[in-house]
Amino acid sequence: MEQSLQRSAQPTMTREQLQALLRFLYQHLTRTEFVGLEHLPREGGVLVVTNHISRLDVPLLFINPVRPDITALVADKYLRYPLFRFMVEVAGAIWIDRSKADFTALKQAVEVLRQGRALGIAPEGTRSSTGKLLEGKAGTVLIAQKADVPIVPVGLAGTEKALKSLLTLRRGKITARFGPAFRLPPLDPANRQEDLRRQTDEIMCRIAVLLPESYRGYYADHPRVKELEAEGNPPPPQEIVRL
Repeated sequence: MEQSLQRSAQPTMTREQLQALLRFLYQHLTRTEFVGLEHLPREGGVLVVTNHISRLDVPLLFINPVRPDITALVADKYLRYPLFRFMVEVAGAIWIDRSKADFTALKQAVEVLRQGRALGIAPEGTRSSTGKLLEGKAGTVLIAQKADVPIVPVGLAGTEKALKSLLTLRRGKITARFGPAFRLPPLDPANRQEDLRRQTDEIMCRIAVLLPESYRGYYADHPRVKELEAEGNPPPPQEIVRL
């Protein structure tokens, strides 16, 4: 990445102003609801894991009603888009190079969590062009293990259709459904790679169970999804906020 792309201009807007602007836009251009907010801790470090189907996903999590302190890992390919880059830098997000093991970004992510903030991440590592879940990557597990924080899964539905709906003068429906927080056990040193895969699948299956079946993709027939459903996951939501 060219040095010029890495150089950040001083933001001329505060996080609070950006959140207010985005909240106004989502409220008037979409029908957005946050479901199951009781599962998102009000304070302390928490890793918010989500599927990724649209460029609207990150701004949506940024305006959640419970954790205004949230930040996120964002692919550095968006540095070349001035408006998106501006919003990301105002939000104080962490740029990550998805083409390699970006240990600097991972270290920054762990530090954010240890500071007691919320951090959003898409374990798939990229945006799904079909709207269906892709296979998860192990980086999210490594962050969770290093920071030792609870994980809250989120299933996003409708963001991939919202902009198209505007072209027909309709407000698209968007749902961000939060599931119960959970923690991962320590990795087994004797079976590290196998354990990384198993824990990655656990994270992805907990996202999948929050989604309509048509969104589940790679994890549609995963036995862990069936187990979670049999266990009553996700439970009926108690806290719903509609913008």
